[in-house]
Amino acid sequence: MRFDFARAVGLLVLLVAAGTVGLASADFMETDTVFMMVLPSMILFAAVSFLLGMKHGEYRTAP
Repeated sequence: MRFDFARAVGLLVLLVAAGTVGLASADFMETDTVFMMVLPSMILFAAVSFLLGMKHGEYRTAP
């Protein structure tokens, strides 16, 4: 399966959404806490990890 930028970002958004829905539906954490603290940190971590992974892939394919 080939990944282009849109497909990779779509999968990343799907993973963050699944994690957020899972935490919001669980009873051990308040919904406000999930949406105000956990979701922004998940988005930031996903974006930084994605960019670092993309740059590492560019480095590995460079001659």
